[in-house]
Amino acid sequence: MSELNSKNIRVFAGFLNRLAKDMTMFYYSKLNKPFKVNNKLKGKGYDPVTSADKAFEKFIRSKIKKKFPTHEIIGEEFGRKKTKSDFTWVIDPIDGTRSFVIGNPSWSNLISLNYKGNPIVGLANFPKLSKYYLNYSNKNAYVFNIACVGKDKKIKLSVNKKANFNNMKVSGAFHGWLSPKKQSKIPKVLKLMQFPCSDALSYAHLCEGKIDVVIQCQNKIWDIHPLIPIIKASGGIATTWKNKDAKYAGNILISANKTIHRKFLKLLRPALK
Repeated sequence: MSELNSKNIRVFAGFLNRLAKDMTMFYYSKLNKPFKVNNKLKGKGYDPVTSADKAFEKFIRSKIKKKFPTHEIIGEEFGRKKTKSDFTWVIDPIDGTRSFVIGNPSWSNLISLNYKGNPIVGLANFPKLSKYYLNYSNKNAYVFNIACVGKDKKIKLSVNKKANFNNMKVSGAFHGWLSPKKQSKIPKVLKLMQFPCSDALSYAHLCEGKIDVVIQCQNKIWDIHPLIPIIKASGGIATTWKNKDAKYAGNILISANKTIHRKFLKLLRPALK
């Protein structure tokens, strides 16, 4: 598969569909036990990594390598495996490691497939919540609820099409990046942030129409690339705070529609000065 078409997009999505279930089984069979935690920043801040992060990434890489041996892979914990392929897999083995460390169930496995640098298929898998989010095209994305008994449920995703600036639900987290001085420049944004932010789960909730705006800082490519195809297929808008393509990562703004998005870009602008 050296070219991109609708048929092989379905193949890639099918692979991720199976992988979501495999990762959840892998967690409960191998990783649902005490783990080691290290701080990547060592005295310069706090950026935890656990033995489970590394085990998940090794597991995911092995699955990709077996199915698509020529594809490039970029992972948060083990870096880049370069190839000449136009296809690149981007992996965040555990998004929300802080949540994982304290037992908050909102952590997830994030994987995207990029073609020539553009995310085309994305997966957000939540093992502790028994659900995962996946797109099958640029217009169709679903949440799959894994049933303990009976059939799994598959629901098509759509942002809240009735959202407007007067009734919207806003979730945000600055991840320590935005200083108090910069925050003081965007008081309207702070006032509007009425709902909690739970890493990738907040982006997923926007795709379900439960939240209408998500603001985050300092996203790496593995934090946002897997969500971009799902957001777009659900009808959402994804950019940086400077209105650049969200694939460049950094400070990210996700909105349910263009009108809300334009207003928030304007409200956030003073924080960038």
